[in-house]
Amino acid sequence: MTTSSSPLEEKNVFVIGLDDSNEEVLSRIPGADRYRFHGLLSPEELQHGDIPIDDLMAKAQARLDAFDGSIDAIVSYWDFPSSTMVAMLCEKYGLPGNALKAVLKCEDKYWSRIEQAKVIDEVPSFGIVDLEKDTPRPPEGVDYPMWLKPVKSFSSELAFHVTDEAEFDKAVAEIRAGVDRVGRPFDRILGMVDLPAEVAEVGGAACLAEGELSGVQAAAEGYVYKGQVTVYGVLDSINYPGTTSFLRHQYPSQLPEDTVERMKEISVRVMEQIGFDNATFSIEFFCHPESGQACLLEINPRHSQSHAELFEYVDGVANHQIMVELGLGQDPGRRRNQGDYRIAGKWYHRRFRDALVTRVPTRGEIADLQAEIPGVKIELVAEKGIRLSELPEQDSYSYELAHVFVAAQTEREMESKYRRCIEALRFDFEEG
Repeated sequence: MTTSSSPLEEKNVFVIGLDDSNEEVLSRIPGADRYRFHGLLSPEELQHGDIPIDDLMAKAQARLDAFDGSIDAIVSYWDFPSSTMVAMLCEKYGLPGNALKAVLKCEDKYWSRIEQAKVIDEVPSFGIVDLEKDTPRPPEGVDYPMWLKPVKSFSSELAFHVTDEAEFDKAVAEIRAGVDRVGRPFDRILGMVDLPAEVAEVGGAACLAEGELSGVQAAAEGYVYKGQVTVYGVLDSINYPGTTSFLRHQYPSQLPEDTVERMKEISVRVMEQIGFDNATFSIEFFCHPESGQACLLEINPRHSQSHAELFEYVDGVANHQIMVELGLGQDPGRRRNQGDYRIAGKWYHRRFRDALVTRVPTRGEIADLQAEIPGVKIELVAEKGIRLSELPEQDSYSYELAHVFVAAQTEREMESKYRRCIEALRFDFEEG
């Protein structure tokens, strides 16, 4: 095992949590014939059930140490623990990467808010809910309506919108019951860096309360290379009407240019404050187009795999290319805009009640639909025989049935294609 190869040799890129769909995307990026992608731990090991962080690190290191060849990059597109493991492994093996402390300043929602508030005004009121008290109450300065969420979670897991004391108490009970699954291993990683006193005091299994933000949701995708922050794309995030569950993400954003520029300005200022470097990020916002204001919701200190196809449809190149080039210590440079479509969306086909899944679309049905409608790709999430409430990584209010990627020349055409897909995709359920 060596940790570098000559510039002309094939590069060995280790991907934490490599799965089939992302391996397909990676195989299409420019220069893919010069890369060999190696899986390092499975998505199931990383995302399901308990998170034995020490065992996962030991497994990853054993695999790397046993590899008979150069280790040229270690990357990932998954949330915790993958995001922190990339930083730790890159440091151990002398590879380009982000500092663990910078990753944790983003991953820890409380610490992240503290850092954001030092350089921008567009943050909500926030504070810690003391879960150790017999009767926890909202922190001073945070009023209803508010959001309660663990300081570390993913996919909106255990995030609750509360409007009164009864809803607050119910949400606190659920967070108390589930916070340790991610919070305890996260606390273990927090212990590896010097923490501000207020962050060390609450730890990684704490509950954050934030004042409700409103407006149009959007996200800025970017990266930092040698201290230079670049935002390479802005996307819209659109919810199911009357809910907080995503209906779709679409690229490029249809928001006014001044709002897009404000998101970019805030992204640069915050990532510089955090000391983020040599890695990709995604920052979510609530925007008010009439004023140009953009309020920061949260920072994801990792590559955004879920948007890869959108960039590929519109720009001609998946954003995975940026992740790989940064992992190799290279400047991703300017992105081309040579895709076949002008707009693309990742749609979330959901159900809002629990049920047993008795039928899902067949592979043949999906293949026929994708052949019939150009610019469509369908990925099933639900499986026959499973209860929807057993699906991992769901938000607190709905269950994903399928992801439907749709590309088109106009937003209206994209919406029409999606409706055709949903009408054709047959799921059956057994209630109760």
